[in-house]
Amino acid sequence: MPVTKPIIEIVNVVASATIDQKLDLYKIQDKFPGVEYNPDQFPGAVFRLKAPKTATLLFSTGKMVCTGSKSEDMARKAVKTVVQKLRKEGIKIKKDAIVTVQNIVSSINLGGKVHLEKAARTLPRSMYEPEQFPGLIHRMLDPKTVILIFASGKLVCTGAKTEKDVYRSVNSLHSLLEEKELMIYD
Repeated sequence: MPVTKPIIEIVNVVASATIDQKLDLYKIQDKFPGVEYNPDQFPGAVFRLKAPKTATLLFSTGKMVCTGSKSEDMARKAVKTVVQKLRKEGIKIKKDAIVTVQNIVSSINLGGKVHLEKAARTLPRSMYEPEQFPGLIHRMLDPKTVILIFASGKLVCTGAKTEKDVYRSVNSLHSLLEEKELMIYD
């Protein structure tokens, strides 16, 4: 029975940030033609960066939400870059942004198939209703994450606040699947 190491890829880091002051989104839109701001449809302005490739939502309250980065560091760098660009164009920002990672989504390949029916009966805090969704939903307590498990051996891990938590969650689940003989290798 071959035990392979899961292949983990971080696909999206969502981080919130605040600069603790009000922002004039119309002024930002004027200075940055690429910034999308349609207050009738959404209260925030969308500030896209090519490097790192992210989208940062700016709100008039001074709060921001950065999505699309592939690491915690990239999310922090993106917010810092947005603040630098705003300052460079004369938008007065007194403090540097305080960034907090809210959610890390990752895609995983276990390198073998998973027996979902058996896993649903064996794993605690799991829900499997194949008529409604093809994956098993497994809630982990420590670290607090939700992992979608598919029969193909592919997983999606969400809810992690650090990259370390992603690896801990996935490796812990993988060990449990191995231990309970829920993995199928060809």
